[in-house]
Parts: sequence; C-alpha cells; structure tokens
Amino acid sequence: MRYQKINQRLFTNNRKNLVKKLKGNAVVVVNANDIMPTNSDGTMRFRQNSDLFYLTGVDQEETVLVLCPDFPDEKYREVLFLRETSELIATWEGHKLTKEEARELTGIETVLWTTEFPKLFNTMMVMGDVERVYLNTNDHYRAEIAVDSRDNRFIKWCQQKYPLHKYERLAPIMHALRSVKSDEEIKLMQQACNITEQAFRRVLKFVKPGVMEYEIEAEYIHEFLRNGSRGFAYEPIIASGANSCVLHYIENNKPCKDGDVLLLDVGAEYANYNADLTRTIPVNGKFTKRQKEVYEAVLRVKRAATKMLKPGVVYFEYHKEVQKIMESELVGLKLIDRKDIKNQPKEKPLFTKYFMHGTGHQLGLDVHDVGNMYHKMQVGQVWTVEPGIYIKEEGLGVRIENNVVIRKNGVLDLMKNIPVEAEEIEDLMNERS
Repeated sequence: MRYQKINQRLFTNNRKNLVKKLKGNAVVVVNANDIMPTNSDGTMRFRQNSDLFYLTGVDQEETVLVLCPDFPDEKYREVLFLRETSELIATWEGHKLTKEEARELTGIETVLWTTEFPKLFNTMMVMGDVERVYLNTNDHYRAEIAVDSRDNRFIKWCQQKYPLHKYERLAPIMHALRSVKSDEEIKLMQQACNITEQAFRRVLKFVKPGVMEYEIEAEYIHEFLRNGSRGFAYEPIIASGANSCVLHYIENNKPCKDGDVLLLDVGAEYANYNADLTRTIPVNGKFTKRQKEVYEAVLRVKRAATKMLKPGVVYFEYHKEVQKIMESELVGLKLIDRKDIKNQPKEKPLFTKYFMHGTGHQLGLDVHDVGNMYHKMQVGQVWTVEPGIYIKEEGLGVRIENNVVIRKNGVLDLMKNIPVEAEEIEDLMNERS
C-alpha cells in the first residue's frame, strides 16, 4: 500500500458498531471484489469492496470476513479468510498478507486461508445456533448492475445450500454506519483533499493557451502519485471551452484555447477514501467580464448552499432552496426573465436549462457514497457542494465544488485552503511568468 498505516482501532470499532445493529443469532459474510477482466489475459486494477475495507482495512483479493457474534467458541466470532500465497504467486504477483500481518492490520485474531472457509462456515450454520444470515449487495440507488459480483454469487450458493435460514440485507445497516464518518476517516479524507490541493496549485502554474487537456491530466496524476495517492478518485473531467458544458466529459483530448474557461473536476484517492474537487479557471489567466460574472454567481450560490448545511436538513428540501437561489442568479445574468418564470411549466422550470444537476452528494469510500438521501443529515457526514451554470450558446460552463463535513453548528470545509476566489486564481496563474 502507498498510504501510511491506518490504526486498526478504526476497523475494530467499525465491526463493533456493526455487531450492535444485528439481530440475535446472526452471521455476516462480506466478500472481496473480483479482479475484473479486460480482454485476452488482461485485468483491471483491483479495487476492494468498500464494505470489506471499512470493516477490515484489507486491500487484497479473495478475502472473506465472517462475523458470528453469538458463536459458542469465542475465537470464531470474528474470522478473516485470506488467499494463501505460494512461491509462484509471490514471484508473479508479489507479496500477499501473512496471517500475522492480517492480525496486526485488522485486529482480528482468527485468520485462516480461504480453502478452510466451506468447512468452518458449515459448522457455524449448522452448530452455531445461527438463525439469520446477513449478506451483502450493492444497493446504491444509482447503481446499474450488469456484472455478477462475488457477493451475488455467494448469495445464490448460500441460499441454495441453506434454504431454511432467514436472510437479511446487510446493505441498509452498512449504509447507515458508513454515512457517518469517524474522526480517523475524516483525517484520511482530509489527506485526499490536501493532495488534490497540491495538484490543483501545480496545474494553475501549468495551464496556458495551447496545452492539451490530457497534458493537464498528466500534471494531476504526477502530483497525486508522488504524494501517496493511488491515483484519480474518478475519471477526471478536464473540459475546456464548450466541453465545460458537458457534465461528464472525460475525453480530455482537446487543446485549451485563449479566451476559454477550463472546468477541472478532479479528485485524489487516498487510502481508499476520496476527494471530489471542481474549479473553473481561465485558460489565459484572466477571466473575461462575462466569465467572471458567471463565476461570481456560481460562487455566491455555493456559499449560500454551504451555509444551509446542518444536522436535520433533508437533501431534497435543501436542493429546492438552492435552486431558488440559482434561479435568482440566472435572472441577474439575464439568462431567464422573471415574467417567463411566472408562466414556466412546473415539471420543467426554466433554470434547469442552465443548472440541471444536484447540488451535492455524500462522499467517502465511494465518490457517490452510500447513505439514504431522504434521511436527515447527521453530524459526521461528508457532502459535496457543487452548483454550476452551463450556457451552451456561449460555450461557457462554470462549476465550483468543495467537500464539507456536517458539524453541530455549520460545516468543516475540507477544501477551505484550496483557491476559489477569481482574483486569487488569476494571481496564482500569472505568477508563472
């Protein structure tokens, strides 16, 4: 791993908090993600199942966690199963966790090889007074699942082999737990934001007319990797000119032209936790009058939206209030007219032409993190705040985004040190000369 060792207390506490939410006589099984194929004998880079990482800190394939809190033999109440290594595996793939290393990392005393799983699991199910089996699924409301996962295959196997047990969904419990971040998690996310800041400052000194969007992408990844990040938290959006109006533009293959803005939606990942930053800058180091008007409008909406965040707020009610503020700003920019607003269709307000996405989402081990958007916001949740205005007819898109932690009174802005004022951005860009 590239990041500094995480105190095992984080994972021990996470498991304890999960056990408190379980019904009696239960067993929990969480599987690692698969290594996904590409073509021929190629594979994608491994990305651990977020729930398994949250509960163990293990970032290795073919890992299984089993929790059976009421099992008669105490040593089998927490069991971690690992892929057994060999000289051949070590030669071709490198070092894998030893049992002792896994104990030190996770705080789990009983560590076995995955080959031992079927026999011990059968003992738990048959002799451990297990009534309920909590199994894991990807229940994110935006997920489009087209590929079978290790968890899904295990569900089918388990229900076929043990059809008379009661089965429970683990996802709602994990969503509630993961949604509220501990202090240790906030520190890891702050580090992801700090690395993102360093890269953004580097880019400010690099961007000029004529550079390619992918060259800017290269500057980001260079700074991310040299500071302990595994890389991009998500596919980077480096969108110049008219591309800035494409919400999920990821081609990053156009030249940056004099007089255009450059929308940068790029965040670093650190220890599996993510940052999600958006800034919009002038390619030549100086906003035009119109660009600055739009930029300042978005910045005012962002600041107003940030002030509205606090415990007890419901996202969709909050988003409606942000839309009202945005509507007023769009009137000020002469993009919509108050007379037309009175006659606009309720199902498609006029502002949606220029602000068509949400104000934010939860952030954590996943960029679009788990947690129920209809529930009230809680202390410890991390949210993005990301309003934007996109004027296709002008080839001008502006989005500004920070990551904030909900506190009892207001928020902690994890990106408070990242330049956001138009003048500061211009000054930093022009220092290069």
